[in-house]
Amino acid sequence: FDGYKHNPEFSMQVLEAAAVAGASRLVLCDTNGGSLPSQVRDTVGSIVDYFGGDVGIGVHLHDDTGCGVANALAGVEGGAVQVQGTINGYGERTGNCNLVPIIGNLTLKMGIETIPAENMVHLTSVANQVAEIANFTPDPQQPYVGASAFAHKAGLHTSAIARRPDAYEHIDPTQVGNQARFVVSEMAGKAGIEIRAKEIGIELDPAATSEVIDILKRLEHEGYQFEVADASLELLLRGAAGWKQPFFELESFRISTQHRSGSNARAWNDIAVEMETEATVKLRVSGDRIAAIGEGNGPVDALHEALYVAIGSLYPAFDGIALTDYKVRVLDTSAGTEAVTRVLIDMSNGSEQWTTIGVSENIVEASWQALVDGIVYGLLHAPTG
Repeated sequence: FDGYKHNPEFSMQVLEAAAVAGASRLVLCDTNGGSLPSQVRDTVGSIVDYFGGDVGIGVHLHDDTGCGVANALAGVEGGAVQVQGTINGYGERTGNCNLVPIIGNLTLKMGIETIPAENMVHLTSVANQVAEIANFTPDPQQPYVGASAFAHKAGLHTSAIARRPDAYEHIDPTQVGNQARFVVSEMAGKAGIEIRAKEIGIELDPAATSEVIDILKRLEHEGYQFEVADASLELLLRGAAGWKQPFFELESFRISTQHRSGSNARAWNDIAVEMETEATVKLRVSGDRIAAIGEGNGPVDALHEALYVAIGSLYPAFDGIALTDYKVRVLDTSAGTEAVTRVLIDMSNGSEQWTTIGVSENIVEASWQALVDGIVYGLLHAPTG
């Protein structure tokens, strides 16, 4: 695009030479990602007009100006019949143009065929699978397929969407394999909580609903944010309806971490750092007392391993539950090392991903809360068959 901008006559000669030599596609590259939609549309349009229908014009775009998707749509409007990009926009620098919203926009907004119609429902799962393969955390705010793309918060909002989904959702999320989410917080009214409970298949009586509202207000004051931890929220709602998780009951756990690398306290002064972390858990399962030890790279890994040793053979689905992300935030930095911490853990069973939360002045306790919620949710929703 820059070459055409600075010397359109020479650029046309190069393209014409390629066409004469038998090229069936001429792909125009925005290699430095600096073009804007109007430039892309005009350039593609001029070249399409010049060649007519003799060759197909494609575009290869990057996202350095944040216009990768817009440039792709502009290129198609200018006459391009091919768009080169990547799933989730992964690529060098700021990435390539993101094929996920491009496919969604071209197909659902512009009526232009891209992938087979029956494959549109797989768009979300493909985006998540590619993220997992690339070892990236899926972007919750990615258009069309993100976990928050069709998320709704606050009482009035969630009450209204139950009556008119199109007022808040630009498409039916099931068209791309996504789903609406009604996130609940202290802002949620009765309608929002009832909608979320109905989503997961439970009924809350008025007293239980009021109790949930009070609990949410108290917990969010303490630092919990359930709008980013849907799995923990579901377990809370199930508990309010009288459900108790049947998989295990904790009696106690203990963590031991040993530093074996000498007297130096700083890792960069003592390259051969040897750390050993061991966790012991004592559980009750169906009346039986089980004690198990696990070793890991740190407290969370060791606790996960100890739980697996204790109950993995009882619940085969445990083997497929993997921790995919672990995030910690200090909530009150003025308290220093005594500050309350919030831990978010992402887990996956290969087909579904969920997030849980824990909050405590003790980071290990906060991690335990989130870890247990994640495992319980995974066992509760274990794939069948």
